[in-house]
Amino acid sequence: MRKLLTILFVFGLLVFSGCQKNKRHLVISKIKSTAKLATTETIIDKVVIGQKERKIFGLVSISNAEFVAYSQAIVKTGIDLTKIKRDDIKIDGNIIELELPSVEVIDFAYPFERYVIDTVLSDNDIFNKIDVIDQEDFFRKAEVDIRKYLKYMGITEQTQENTRKMMEGMLKNLGYEEIYISFSDSTNLIQEILVVDGD
Repeated sequence: MRKLLTILFVFGLLVFSGCQKNKRHLVISKIKSTAKLATTETIIDKVVIGQKERKIFGLVSISNAEFVAYSQAIVKTGIDLTKIKRDDIKIDGNIIELELPSVEVIDFAYPFERYVIDTVLSDNDIFNKIDVIDQEDFFRKAEVDIRKYLKYMGITEQTQENTRKMMEGMLKNLGYEEIYISFSDSTNLIQEILVVDGD
């Protein structure tokens, strides 16, 4: 009788373990199937301001040209759910814990067609004009500025919130009643560009 109970107990553990593995496999496949949906698009308005100073003998300033333009950067962020691993999911009955990958920048665009030069505020001096090369330099520095402060604009938090809502809805449909979601560190949200000042 004791032997029979032992066999039944071991069999029960194997069935339970198998069910847990099947549940985990189902959750992983569902999460990975929604990978392309966990994205957030943010439009950032940026005022570009530049000055070009002309000096005589490199010492005395004789004229100063000013440049003002309005631009927009389009940033698409998301979480690559295909990177989720087996150990990132813990299941206990109707309770599930997820640790999702960090937020990444999927696409960063600073399109030229979204540049609008303010002809009223921009001022060219007769002997000191701002040319196309100068404008490109101003826009490049503006892009660096956007990238530098991107992680302070709340984009990471918004992307995490959007992903959390999507995940919670999907997991509730799978029958989970308690859902806990955390995210890996997203400190390095986007690579900064180093600009060498030629002045």
